[in-house]
Amino acid sequence: MAQIIDGKAIAQSIHNEVAQDVSYLSQKYGKVPGLAVVIVGVKKDSQTYVRMKRKACAEVGIKSINVDLPGDVSEENLLDAVLDLNADPEVHGILVQLPLPPHINEEKILSAISIEKDVDGFHPLNIGKLAMKGREPLFVPCTPKGCIELLQRSGVSISNKRAVVVGRSNIVGLPVALLLIKLDATVTMVHSKTPDPKSIISEADIIIAAAGQANMIKADWIKPGAAVIDVGTNAVDDPSRKLGYRLVGDVAWGMQGGCWMDHSSTRWSWTNDYCNAS
Repeated sequence: MAQIIDGKAIAQSIHNEVAQDVSYLSQKYGKVPGLAVVIVGVKKDSQTYVRMKRKACAEVGIKSINVDLPGDVSEENLLDAVLDLNADPEVHGILVQLPLPPHINEEKILSAISIEKDVDGFHPLNIGKLAMKGREPLFVPCTPKGCIELLQRSGVSISNKRAVVVGRSNIVGLPVALLLIKLDATVTMVHSKTPDPKSIISEADIIIAAAGQANMIKADWIKPGAAVIDVGTNAVDDPSRKLGYRLVGDVAWGMQGGCWMDHSSTRWSWTNDYCNAS
């Protein structure tokens, strides 16, 4: 039977490390790092992500610059906002929450972000370097980097393991696959056109669930000892909650064994034989 532990401990360790770095930079250079978070519209999962990011900034001492734009903002006005942030010396990082509305050219907006401030790692030059052997981007996309960080800090070996990434989005699926390849995993991608995904997922040592489909992956698809990170964030109506909805992942709860992180609730599930955890 799997043992459940709280993944918040890992997040707290990272928070503490970042807070120390922020304090050091502030003392040495007399400036507080500033992160501009740009959000367009009121998409529920995007709003949740942005709240979490702004809260994290406050907790570690980073100045949060909030840019909230309506869903019908023009591409030109959004581009102007990004260019203003590029020119602002108090802004050291710019994050545009994705996805953007259909009427906005996402590539054009991301390409406009100064590469030195592209903390989400989505500028074409950063993504290009991520895809090339022997090259290192200035920044790596946050959620994919978080997946790798969680695996490594949890003692899960990546090299020589069979990894399956479920989902092929530019935000998570593609970049996390590239990161796993750089760490010598053998990577297979599962997506909406993949026949019989169960047969592929059931062979995986490491599974990154990022399809954006609530409870898509069933417990019996996952072999004992597999490590699973579920970054699916799906809003499900729930009138009992303050916001009127709750978040669920892509993996149906009920694994019997393995190492599992459920992004929507920050839970981990372990087995001693794979993760060497007590």
